Amino acid sequence: MSLVELIAQADERGLAVSALACLDRCVPLLGGDDEVLRPLWANLADNGDTGEWGALLDKARVQLGVADVMDAEDVEDEAALLVRRMLAAAPAVRSAAEARVWADGCSVASLQIHRLLDPAEDGGSSAETFPQALDAVRAGTAPVAGRPDAMSPLVAAELRRQIAVLELLAEHGSAGLRRALEVSTEGRRVLRAVVSRRARKA
Repeated sequence: MSLVELIAQADERGLAVSALACLDRCVPLLGGDDEVLRPLWANLADNGDTGEWGALLDKARVQLGVADVMDAEDVEDEAALLVRRMLAAAPAVRSAAEARVWADGCSVASLQIHRLLDPAEDGGSSAETFPQALDAVRAGTAPVAGRPDAMSPLVAAELRRQIAVLELLAEHGSAGLRRALEVSTEGRRVLRAVVSRRARKA
């Protein structure tokens, strides 16, 4: 199934995991450590208290310096702004309807972030055409020029991770949570290395 189809068919837990995984992979852009979102991951396990979700979100926002309302001038970097908005948009109450909106928004934002961090390597889409190519790839209807292998390696890898996380939760339920975290951790390490290289060049 395409990424759009997987999001449409996912349950509340799968959607929340999908969104959280996208956010987790992008935390290096905000200077966050690898454990800052771990309480939210734990909350999505079978023994997690859904009533604590909102408080855990608030704590993460404080730790990462995310305001409730984000303006473009609040940060210097467009990619970092997208990450802040991902966390700011997280629903305070876990429900399938709100989680689906969050998951879809995080999916798009994370792919955009990876595109921003690797624009020179993009072989198939310019900054102007990327949104259209992204819609087609997520829906599984992309022409040859819009396939993942025609995009930058960073974007293509992020697309594969998003699909993998949703497939794991769809197939294994809560038992797939640990593997989904491993997939996200791998992606976070890649992005942290990209951020480090960019900082050295600045």
